[in-house]
Amino acid sequence: MQKKKKETPEINGGAMADIAFLLLIFFLVATTIASDKGVTVMLPPKADEIDVRVKERNVFNILVNSKDMMLAQEEQVDLPKLRTMVKEFVLNNGKNKDMSESPAKAIVSLKTDRGTSYEMYISVIDELKYTYAEMRAMYLKIPLEDYQALDKENPDQKEKLKRARKAIPYMVSDAEPSEIN
Repeated sequence: MQKKKKETPEINGGAMADIAFLLLIFFLVATTIASDKGVTVMLPPKADEIDVRVKERNVFNILVNSKDMMLAQEEQVDLPKLRTMVKEFVLNNGKNKDMSESPAKAIVSLKTDRGTSYEMYISVIDELKYTYAEMRAMYLKIPLEDYQALDKENPDQKEKLKRARKAIPYMVSDAEPSEIN
């Protein structure tokens, strides 16, 4: 008598394709795709071209070159010195004739080269925002931590914030980058 060959069981492949397709759809729907958001900057509304004349004494110039070296008012500075210079310039109130007439008229102009690193650009912007927060806290005669903790939803604290922003407006002009020579 001859032995029968044992048949090997087969797995039905048709169902596997359906399962693979369903898993693919599930992962496509469930996965979030990260996208770079870039730098969030609040842009002013587009307006008709207006000829605005600003006195030279009310403009504080910051230049950052492609080697991340910074000049503020034609003097090479680092970030901590920049903070001191901006405070002195903005809070001058007309005392020094080479500095701003008042905080409401002071404009900080930031100009970079195309080769300036993002890290340096962001560091300068952060330093300027921090400096303005310090000046506003000084205006309200409260510590910086208390100023930063003010709640915009609380009417009394919202009024304080509004008053400080009106007295010391954040006026930073971000000029078009220049080409690298």
